[in-house]
Amino acid sequence: MSAGAPRCLASSGQKPIAEILHPLSAAEEQLSVSVAVGGDTEAALTNGAPVETPSPASTSSLFNRLQLDDDLEADAGDPYDEAAETRDLFVTVDDPKKHVSTMETYITYRVSTKTSRVEFDLPEYCLRRRYQDFDWLRIKLEDSQPTHLIPPLPEKFVMKGVVDRFSEEFVETRMKALDKFLKRAADHPVLSFNPHLNTFLTVKDLNKRQGLALLSKVGESVKHAAGGYKLRARPAEFAAMGEYLDIFNQKLGTIDRIAQRILKEQSEYLTELREYGAVYASWAGSEDELRRPLEGVGGSVTTCCAALEDLGDGMSQDVLPVLREYVLYIESMKNVLRKRDQSQAEYEGRLEAAVLRKQEDRTPMPLEVEKCQDKVECFNADLKADWERWQGNKRHDFKRLLTGMADKNINHYEKCQAAWESLITLLQDKQTEGKTSETT
Repeated sequence: MSAGAPRCLASSGQKPIAEILHPLSAAEEQLSVSVAVGGDTEAALTNGAPVETPSPASTSSLFNRLQLDDDLEADAGDPYDEAAETRDLFVTVDDPKKHVSTMETYITYRVSTKTSRVEFDLPEYCLRRRYQDFDWLRIKLEDSQPTHLIPPLPEKFVMKGVVDRFSEEFVETRMKALDKFLKRAADHPVLSFNPHLNTFLTVKDLNKRQGLALLSKVGESVKHAAGGYKLRARPAEFAAMGEYLDIFNQKLGTIDRIAQRILKEQSEYLTELREYGAVYASWAGSEDELRRPLEGVGGSVTTCCAALEDLGDGMSQDVLPVLREYVLYIESMKNVLRKRDQSQAEYEGRLEAAVLRKQEDRTPMPLEVEKCQDKVECFNADLKADWERWQGNKRHDFKRLLTGMADKNINHYEKCQAAWESLITLLQDKQTEGKTSETT
């Protein structure tokens, strides 16, 4: 692919006008599949495609419907583990640094780039960016590539007094999210050739004001273009995408709330467990006969505390960020769907006006109508391609997430089991020593 890569990832023939104006079909009736579970009714996740048979839709079976099996994973592949010869743009975000000035305090991150593309003057670049620079890049990508799904950024604002945005944990989490955002953009077959991404990776000073002004102008033009026309209906496949996103968002929200509650309860339990172990350690100082067993109990509790702390850190650093990223991804995808609807509404409005004029004075179909139809077709092709790409990334990310959760839980319970088993051995040795003393 060259710098002049086409905006449409897939080409398709133009649809008949009647099909565009009346896109509903019998398949639409299959989009809302409901299953009663314990007295509740939920719509089933269908990966955005119409389905013919219902499937279980309880919260506990969410991940079973994300198609995380090995065959699908093999098809999707790891987007960041491809063979080196198939990739020519590598980016990394790391090394956060705190900057303090009289006006403000902020964090910058090192952005490293390696590439063999001719669009870049050098094979390697290394510069520092702050969060607002990443925000500028995303705005420019969204503005210049409206038909594509732009990866989300972590939230810009945090609640003061609740989250310390300069804490090591927060900065590390944000750095990982920014790294993932940039890698997804650089891995995209169209976004990676965007000139604004090139500027972000190579130019030290960015003209961010120009990007914001241009975005506002484009937004106003889109609003006025389709402002006076109401969309008839989404085609079935895009309506299915919207339904899927709504359900997926609901499921992720439920899982996120439960995970947050588990973390809170684990933190409270960890505090009490530490106090519990300290009591045994203190007691051992006043009981010579029971000193070793009491110290053993205290040591086992301390080991369990460390294991539980690692488990909680894994959830807060690995699980919650992925859930939050996909909640933001859902908003990005909904935004692209709305833009696609605006494009279709503009085409339908112009088409109806042209049809009325043709009936009145028999004028030929204006060229602008055909251009609008081409725009809708391009939008549809790009959105479908990005949807499939997003589904593949989602399967990969959630399989890795769940595998990591399983490994961390197994490791946690293995450590706890080993700690208490060592206490049993200690007690048995103590009992043997007691019997030997009595015999003597």
